[in-house]
Amino acid sequence: MNFRERFAAIMHYKPYDRMPVVSLGYWDETLEKWVREGHLKPEEIAGYVAGSEMEGKISQKLGFDDTFLHFLIDKSSPLWQLYPPFEEKILGIMPNGHQKKLTEYGVIEIHSPGSQSIHATEGSMLKDRKSWEELYKPRLTFSEDRFDQDAIRHYEKTDKEREFPLGLFCGSLFGQIRNMLTLEGYSYMMADDPELFEEICFTVTELNFRIAEHLLKTSITFDFAPFWEDICFNYGPLVNPQYYYERIGPNYKRITDLVRSRGIDIVSLDCDGLVDALIPTWLDHGVNTVFPIEVGTWNASIKPFREKYGKDLLGIGGMRKHVFAEDRKAVDEEVERLRRLVELGGFLPCPDHHLAPDAKWELIQYYTERMHEVFV
Repeated sequence: MNFRERFAAIMHYKPYDRMPVVSLGYWDETLEKWVREGHLKPEEIAGYVAGSEMEGKISQKLGFDDTFLHFLIDKSSPLWQLYPPFEEKILGIMPNGHQKKLTEYGVIEIHSPGSQSIHATEGSMLKDRKSWEELYKPRLTFSEDRFDQDAIRHYEKTDKEREFPLGLFCGSLFGQIRNMLTLEGYSYMMADDPELFEEICFTVTELNFRIAEHLLKTSITFDFAPFWEDICFNYGPLVNPQYYYERIGPNYKRITDLVRSRGIDIVSLDCDGLVDALIPTWLDHGVNTVFPIEVGTWNASIKPFREKYGKDLLGIGGMRKHVFAEDRKAVDEEVERLRRLVELGGFLPCPDHHLAPDAKWELIQYYTERMHEVFV
């Protein structure tokens, strides 16, 4: 069996020959460190994009079978983003050396030199109906110019011999809006101008629906359909779960009904943080795969999710990547923990996130060796 066949079997509770050992990508800084250490050549990371075949080749050098997330187009492309994006530029330098920067979303961020953490925000250009209709709505309309035709032709040509699962990326129905409005901005708009907020939600959903519809007309065979959100933090959702269920849930269902009508029955949603309160929205509206299952400080695991929701809920992720900065003992303990979870079925372990620069090349290799030994 190849990775594509194993993935389908695992997610459908069918027999498979062995568990694939997969990665979830790398920070640019991590790859640059590994080049300096001599593990990779500069040309092996040039133009690196998460979810690409290049990422798969890097993962295979580390002993992984492949990277999990292969997209036709990933979320960094103009496919489902503002198109064209706003021009990024530095608006000013603060007395403490921090930069005020206008992002591609039209948001003003405060950048601290050398910081890798989430940036503070100072507001957005999306403030009211006027700014929505003049600056944002035209950038969220469907156009075939959004598509990388070369990528489409490549995957059409290689579809039958492809050995890895390919995702039909379905975009973001709330995280995208958070990126445009900021957390504070959308919180106020939901209360002060709910009609405008719902129009924004509808427009974003319509764009993602039409993109999925267009790609489903190609001859590419997609294996799963992922969404992206990132709308939780370590204490729970950044949106009221009831509002999310009632107003955003039907938007998911519109798209999940579409992909399921074309035979795609593995629908995942990438949301970091403590996601427990949002799972009912996903399950009831066609999303059946939690990804990642972020271990975090709250120790999330597929086990309690499975006990609560049964086999209808699938899982991907749940591997504590911090062991790659520790030692072999920590790796061994993590592999044993994953072994017990894999026995539940419908679960594919992989690191929760892209690997940070503290990850040691040799420890990752040791992990992949142990995983292959355990999951023969």
